[in-house]
Amino acid sequence: MSLANLELNQSRLGVLGGSGLYGIDALENIQELEINTPFGTPSDSLLLGTLEGMEVVFLARHGRHHSFTPTEVPYQANIWAMRSLGVRWIISPSAVGSLQEQVRPLDMVVPDQFIDRTHQRPLTFFGEGAVAHVAMADPFCSILSRVLADAGEGLMPEGRQLHRGGTYLAMEGPAFSTRAESNLYRSWGCTIIGMTNHTEARLAREAEIAYASLAMTTDYDCWHSDEESVTVEKVLENLKANAEVATEIVRATAQRINSLRPPSKAHNSLQDGLMTRKETVPRETRLKLDLFTNPYWGEFKD
Repeated sequence: MSLANLELNQSRLGVLGGSGLYGIDALENIQELEINTPFGTPSDSLLLGTLEGMEVVFLARHGRHHSFTPTEVPYQANIWAMRSLGVRWIISPSAVGSLQEQVRPLDMVVPDQFIDRTHQRPLTFFGEGAVAHVAMADPFCSILSRVLADAGEGLMPEGRQLHRGGTYLAMEGPAFSTRAESNLYRSWGCTIIGMTNHTEARLAREAEIAYASLAMTTDYDCWHSDEESVTVEKVLENLKANAEVATEIVRATAQRINSLRPPSKAHNSLQDGLMTRKETVPRETRLKLDLFTNPYWGEFKD
């Protein structure tokens, strides 16, 4: 067995819980961990436990009391902390609005593409003397997305559907879209709209973690003439219904990942992405990046 395969066999699954999903009741043997990172403090303590035989690390991206706006979420710290705990797969249940008639409220989507409309987010771990360009043509891991969709398809309640594929429009938030914006995104062919997953996916790719999203549809955004515009009350009501199903899908996905340990191109995404010679990278930057660059630059010894 290669060292890479050995590492995957010992790796953990990460779950980034979004609005309405602040924990996993079925998680057993829980340890609550406070992680300090070179990129600051994560959104909350990380919960390490066992789910369907798989070691799982759970983190509420907005904090357990929903304290962070989408812009304020410490994305770099969250992903760094996950990787430091041996996470090599992340599934991200999150609330979204639908931009297409066929994707109804309470449906779920496992998207395969992004369009980014954020403008206040850290989109890389690199900089400060080190440059990397990772491939993002397919921003979600296709293998992990398939495992997630296969697990979820049979668990959807009657009258609700899981959609495979679609484009996630990432907006800054925290306010919802204007009607003109919503219709513009529809004209681009976008399927759903949310505020968090794009930032996580980019950072996860640099951290060599396979990433897939379980997008939980709460509403029709504000474009639908026959529906009321999105409100927090409506979102919260549908979030509760979605969270129950999402939890079961996460359990089934954990069981499948534990048995498959699916390898992903994301697991070596820095192999051809590192541009800067390690000898020229400042000491402080090497220290911050060592968790990711160690396989290629060697362990940094001060």
